[in-house]
Amino acid sequence: MDKKMKILFLCTGNSCRSQMAEGWANALKQDTLEAHSAGIEKHGLNPLAVRVMAEAGVDISRHVSKIVADLPEQPFDCVITLCDHANETCPMFSGQAKRMHAGFDDPPALAKNAQTEEEAISHYRRVRDEIRAYVEGLPDMLGKSTNE
Repeated sequence: MDKKMKILFLCTGNSCRSQMAEGWANALKQDTLEAHSAGIEKHGLNPLAVRVMAEAGVDISRHVSKIVADLPEQPFDCVITLCDHANETCPMFSGQAKRMHAGFDDPPALAKNAQTEEEAISHYRRVRDEIRAYVEGLPDMLGKSTNE
């Protein structure tokens, strides 16, 4: 059996996008990827992210918002930043970790000015589906960034 690729999805607060990515990777790619997520800061798990992932059949309700220092010491094969802030402030990782950026819109920021709950949740659903499409391409697409 081939060794699973260890991936860290990194975002600012580990509340939404990185949690979705970890959830999708564990649901869709458990045979090839060992997925983790963390943030530059802890913002807590976003309940709307939990809700839209549950709608898609992926339970992230037991995930916990964490920072890189909270993770067990381990070498990652790849660190993927999912927002510009995390990309700009990404901590250094020891070892051979390849670093990539795949930026996605921030659902809480987009939903902040929504007029209705349905409008707000639609931003979460769109980003959820975009992250799923990205994760479906892993690990094959690790040779290039979505922002190239």
